[in-house]
Amino acid sequence: MEYYNYIKALHLIFVITWFAGLFYIPRLFVYQIEAFQKDEPEKSIIGNQLKLMAKRLWFIITWPSAILASIFAFILLFMIPEWLQQPWMHVKLAFVVLLYAYHIKCHFIFKELQKDVVKWTSNQMRIWNEGSTLILFAVIFLVIVRDAINWIYGVIGIFLLSVILMLGIRLYKRIRAKNPDA
Repeated sequence: MEYYNYIKALHLIFVITWFAGLFYIPRLFVYQIEAFQKDEPEKSIIGNQLKLMAKRLWFIITWPSAILASIFAFILLFMIPEWLQQPWMHVKLAFVVLLYAYHIKCHFIFKELQKDVVKWTSNQMRIWNEGSTLILFAVIFLVIVRDAINWIYGVIGIFLLSVILMLGIRLYKRIRAKNPDA
């Protein structure tokens, strides 16, 4: 137990860097999708630079952070196995599974865009970008409050957050329609 705080700190550091990667990679996807619609040579120049940026972010920061965050989480659960008996931890682990599903879907999108296969619009990708935000909010509140029973407030809160995020995306789309450089 003397190393608990060190392991917890390392777990949190890698969770933060993992989320940083998951927040930024869909943003790079938006830029890649928009660059794909440009004329040559701008399309190739910008597209190649964004592919390189996405590749470095994905393989140097995001994937290693996901793996290290998980390793330190397993160590924490090994140190305090009683957590596995608590309902809030079951719900948190369900969100972690959902986060990995989101991560893996981002990986498939990453691979498609690296091959210049565009299946999403930039607006769809902006909405997809909010998935990790919703998971982050859910996990943070769950870990801090540690209440897996009271789902009513949690569901209402996540629903309201989703509505606010969607309104923000619509507002940004309107602002951008008036000013493409915004």
